Amino acid sequence: MNDRQHQVIATHVCTATDDLYQLVDFLNRNLKDKDVIFGLSKSTEDEGKMLLTLYRA
Repeated sequence: MNDRQHQVIATHVCTATDDLYQLVDFLNRNLKDKDVIFGLSKSTEDEGKMLLTLYRA
């Protein structure tokens, strides 16, 4: 992400799978003109879980 802050629209904790990174990449590539960005990070609270975050760009 760039220097400006992005507004968090929603977050969701989900089970970590190999395909999540591909899904987030697909969503970001296809929805970039809608001013939304998806982020994916390891959950700090649940081991084996990922945090999916939707931002308004």
